[in-house]
Amino acid sequence: MTPQELKTVLSSGLLSFPLTDFDAQGEFNPAGYVRRLEWLAPYGATALFAAGGTGEFFSLAADEYSSVIKTAVDTCAGSVPILAGVGGSTRQAIQYAQEAERLGAKGLLLLPHYLTEASQEGVAAHVEQVCKSVKIGVVVYNRNVCRLTAPLLEQLAERCPNLIGYKDGLGDIELMVSIRRRLGDRFSYLGGLPTAEVYAAAYKALGVPVYSSAVFNFIPKTAMDFYHAIAKDDHATVGKIIDDFFLPYLDIRNRKAGYAVSIVKAGAKISGYDAGPVRAPLTDLLPDEYEKLAALIKAQGAQ
Repeated sequence: MTPQELKTVLSSGLLSFPLTDFDAQGEFNPAGYVRRLEWLAPYGATALFAAGGTGEFFSLAADEYSSVIKTAVDTCAGSVPILAGVGGSTRQAIQYAQEAERLGAKGLLLLPHYLTEASQEGVAAHVEQVCKSVKIGVVVYNRNVCRLTAPLLEQLAERCPNLIGYKDGLGDIELMVSIRRRLGDRFSYLGGLPTAEVYAAAYKALGVPVYSSAVFNFIPKTAMDFYHAIAKDDHATVGKIIDDFFLPYLDIRNRKAGYAVSIVKAGAKISGYDAGPVRAPLTDLLPDEYEKLAALIKAQGAQ
């Protein structure tokens, strides 16, 4: 798949980040991961991001990363394209990027660099070096310490033909509008705020109709129903699902930092696809929070 072909794939449909399965001792569980991917693939996600934020990329050792990406690529071959999360320092990100390309990933999601603040020019240099280290398509994730402006993204687009996507995790509407207007059809644009469904209608109005769904990991049918309602401007269905599920879901998710991942792992366990515990520094849901989530999932019916 060429970068431009990947751009076309990412320009429509629902995207998702599969959880990374760990066993009771916290070790990568490839059998559970295969089972998860085989369950999710038929629901119709356009692409899956292996070892992304929801997949706890930040907690994986290098050898585990290779196992996660290889398992995802091998399991989903011929059914759904796999993009690999990459991040960390520039040299680490390049190593991950080249390993993902070697293993057959169709593209990369470049997560924010690690810890240190940096100038706009420094962040742009980081993105450019990662893009030029591979031939597959790259999506840059504007979030946290990565806050690229429209002029710098335009320069990167000129210098890096394989930079084909922009994912927004900032929620800065002025910045998003300026990027969308300046770059036009040069990128595919993805909504990437936590629990992106809550912002989906607003982002569609901005010209960003595609987003990644974390809840696809445990209520895939509901996630797809919601996406189709957004696509058809079915405001009644969108409002009902937000009221019945997403708003009470957010009430649980917002109780602790890091729960955006923890609550998804809890949901997967409730739905019969236990991905094991989260790794430190994240913490799992408390028992009463787990029970409240279970009630919300039950109300959504069989998936």
